[in-house]
Amino acid sequence: MRQDDKPTSHTNHGTINLDQLGDMQPGLARLMAEVSDRYWILYYAAKAGNWKMASLQSSEIKKAFKIGEITRPKYLDHLQAFINGPMAKMDEAITAQDWKTFEESYSTGIKAANAYHISWNHAEIVWQLPDEPPKHLKL
Repeated sequence: MRQDDKPTSHTNHGTINLDQLGDMQPGLARLMAEVSDRYWILYYAAKAGNWKMASLQSSEIKKAFKIGEITRPKYLDHLQAFINGPMAKMDEAITAQDWKTFEESYSTGIKAANAYHISWNHAEIVWQLPDEPPKHLKL
């Protein structure tokens, strides 16, 4: 297909085609920066008993994963396993406002995430919970 024959979108800044739009979509590396921050906030929100904030962070993490499922389908099985495994258990604990169960499932999530990194040939990525809550939010 010629460049002129591809569907395009006209913006205030120029014209882009669907291939260009596809190339701009975030891969997991870009999404994981957001997920990492939200996972950090999730923990400290739950620890502070701010279950509404914890629920929001969980929801936003799952939305980021859904983007990853579309843009990087080779990771689909692992992303869904994380959502349906550790994240589902955390969500149950959030609903029940059960800190002990939340903390256990959160730790399981860290172990699972780091195991996925190894399976994806990225053993250099080892996520850990920061020692302090984020200072930019009142939790």
